[in-house]
Amino acid sequence: MIASELLEKYDAIRKTIDKNEILFEEGNLPTHYYQIISGEIKMSNYNDDGREFIQGIFYKDQSFGEPPLFLNQKYPANAIAVENTEIFLLPKVTFMKLLQENPSVSINIIENLAQRLYYKSIMAAEISTHEPEHRVLKLIDHGIAYFNFKKEANGHLISFTRQQIGDLTGLRVETVIRAIKALEKKGQLKIINRKVYR
Repeated sequence: MIASELLEKYDAIRKTIDKNEILFEEGNLPTHYYQIISGEIKMSNYNDDGREFIQGIFYKDQSFGEPPLFLNQKYPANAIAVENTEIFLLPKVTFMKLLQENPSVSINIIENLAQRLYYKSIMAAEISTHEPEHRVLKLIDHGIAYFNFKKEANGHLISFTRQQIGDLTGLRVETVIRAIKALEKKGQLKIINRKVYR
């Protein structure tokens, strides 16, 4: 994350995106650095059957879409607002200047990218080799660590919907629901008023 004051110093633009609006599409060349001020963005693809696969979900103070920006490659997924969202946009040339002039920000960006790569490596192994309950729990635990899910009296509130859990793990929603119920019976999750806690 880059401090908002620093982004504003480099003339980053604030933009509001409506729920379900597409910010950029798979196959487009990147032109900007994006960071969320408030709201939620998902990056996803659709297979030939029209099924969505979510590559990642991003929240307040998180950036997204940097790898293609650094590599000058086309986006591998669409970026869509999950809810009304406000973001900072910084043109690529200005973003690169900001990094060159602020080495500590460069380190933060590298750490952020490394975290995402680590998550993708773990989830790729989980999705290909483990049972649904294990996949769901691994995703939830990663969400707690990486997305800082809010801690409440009942535990960490899991902000992912059951559909998002399915789209992130390659499971059908029905399978996700069964896995969550089984994990509740084992005492590994709590379901209170249809909300999931860990």
